[in-house]
Amino acid sequence: MTAPHLLVPVPIPDRIAALIGACTPAHILQAEFDADCAAREVRRFRGPRLGIEDQADRELALSELARANKVLAAHHPHLVVRPGSAW
Repeated sequence: MTAPHLLVPVPIPDRIAALIGACTPAHILQAEFDADCAAREVRRFRGPRLGIEDQADRELALSELARANKVLAAHHPHLVVRPGSAW
């Protein structure tokens, strides 16, 4: 039995990704894209000493991530994106 944290992500061909995307509602795809962008933005603002503008930008990215995750979780709980996750 393989533990989920030991699984290696395997890239899928573009045609398969297109088929999966065609079966997924557009607002879910948009939320997934927004969540991924917001998670990358949150990771950008790390460190103990952030300026006021950086703190505000991080909070904005966290709110965008939460908004997108709310849509994703309503569709399927396993689609939620976390700032530190690999995907």
